[in-house]
Amino acid sequence: MKIKEVIQELEQWAPPMLQEEYDNSRLQTGHPDQDVKAALLTLDCTEAVVAEAVEKGCGLVITHHPVIFKGLKSLTGATDVERTILAAVRNNVAIYAIHTNLDNVIDGVSGEMAARLGLKPLHVLDPKPGQLQKLAVFVPKDHADAVRDAMFAAGAGRVGAYDECSFNLEGTGTFRAGEGTDPFVGEKGMRHGEHEVRVEVICPATVQQAVVTAMEAAHPYEEVAYDLYPLLNRHHGVGSGLVGEFDEAIPETEFLDRLKAVFGPPAIRHTALRNRPVKRVALCGGSGAFLIGKALAAKADAYVTGDVKYHDFFLPEGRLLLADIGHFESERFTPVLVQRRLARILPTFATRLSETGTNPIHFH
Repeated sequence: MKIKEVIQELEQWAPPMLQEEYDNSRLQTGHPDQDVKAALLTLDCTEAVVAEAVEKGCGLVITHHPVIFKGLKSLTGATDVERTILAAVRNNVAIYAIHTNLDNVIDGVSGEMAARLGLKPLHVLDPKPGQLQKLAVFVPKDHADAVRDAMFAAGAGRVGAYDECSFNLEGTGTFRAGEGTDPFVGEKGMRHGEHEVRVEVICPATVQQAVVTAMEAAHPYEEVAYDLYPLLNRHHGVGSGLVGEFDEAIPETEFLDRLKAVFGPPAIRHTALRNRPVKRVALCGGSGAFLIGKALAAKADAYVTGDVKYHDFFLPEGRLLLADIGHFESERFTPVLVQRRLARILPTFATRLSETGTNPIHFH
């Protein structure tokens, strides 16, 4: 299989346009047309991980954290990053990073955390702005169903748990066909009035081009009249963190024990117990202290993340239980998440979970 075929499937799930501005996801070494027989999946790609990929015959490493975050000014092997890149290039191993774009989809990193804890996902904790548009197209009435169906099939018309959503308004459109045209209806040089339907659908930015292409292909006119409007509405399936609930509330100590059993941290740093049950939980894989305020606004009983600083533990002021399970621990199942996805959509492509330990933090 070619690397670009694997990438295509991953990016349909977690489009690169969803990554944060500071991030550097996508292909970091290798060529998209390179043939590959297997992929090694890891949270971090190090020189040792590249060696493991070579040993196991994996021409592609899929990592959550990018190896290259900032621009490299040299490749002399002076740093871990440089040595990792050099090893990958020497051994013809491609490296692909799927980082904050995977954090920002509801069935991504935080969704995996919620599933492992037994939470029923409710919504994204901090929806990402600028992710929705409205597409309005004017179609002859007899062709409205075909155009509408084509846009639905391409990913338009989804609102929460509902799909095939549209608004339709009938009216009369006018036009005059000029020289060199081949009008579907009407005559050249004559103004024509046509009974048309204005079809409006919500269109996620990630599928905009696919929806427009499908709409134009299904439309009978050679020149299609349509409008695209940016929306201020939030896409509650795209963004940072997740809010979920247990079927039944559990005591705080039982909740902390469950965190330890599921994610395996040597210890959990947390705020003082409130002696209140935990039912609604907010969580974010990796460094999520920036979402403490969002967790409070969501009326969560607890917020689970990693990399919480000392002063951040003061922020909840007793309004929720803040638990820091560690950056690595919160994301440790991400390679399994990616493997499960690839196994479902590319069942004949081999994937292996890395056995190289990459957690840089140790306890004594």
